[in-house]
Amino acid sequence: MDRAEHFTQPFPWRTATLLATAVAAVELIGLVTIGALHYSHVFRQVSTSPQAVVAPTHAHHTTTTPVHRNVVPVPAKDRVTIVPTHGVRARSQVRVLVLNANGVAGAAHAEAARLQSLGYPIGGAANAPSHHYAQSMVMYVPGYSKEARRLAHDTHIELVAPVDGLTPSTLGGSRLVVLLGS
Repeated sequence: MDRAEHFTQPFPWRTATLLATAVAAVELIGLVTIGALHYSHVFRQVSTSPQAVVAPTHAHHTTTTPVHRNVVPVPAKDRVTIVPTHGVRARSQVRVLVLNANGVAGAAHAEAARLQSLGYPIGGAANAPSHHYAQSMVMYVPGYSKEARRLAHDTHIELVAPVDGLTPSTLGGSRLVVLLGS
């Protein structure tokens, strides 16, 4: 572009704003009207009037031929296992791994000693693979979310999440991980 063009009259911002506001108001009224019609239609079908509650006086039986379908069992690799519900396990039954991700020397060992005094068995205290965590967190393996929330309460940590990025060999039998952030 070689040159800038100058306008002789200022752009009517106030008029454009009022026009855009009017269009938005019309759209809003339309959406509210459509929503009201939709929900009134849904509630009208669900209504329990005395006529709808009365059972029919005669039975109507129809005979249908059975439909045969091939049912294929779900392969074992695709089955979802349901974790049984249970009460919260005792602190002495839940091993905790403490990882230092804040760069302060000895922070993991100090937290591990504090957790041990609360009754948790310690699975280890070490430095985390990376030190760029802004917030401390409690992580848990599947089936230990209740225990993780209790540990988070005990340690005044707000963030609780499933274990992510740690291998079973890193966990070493621990079911909960305390990751100490900055």
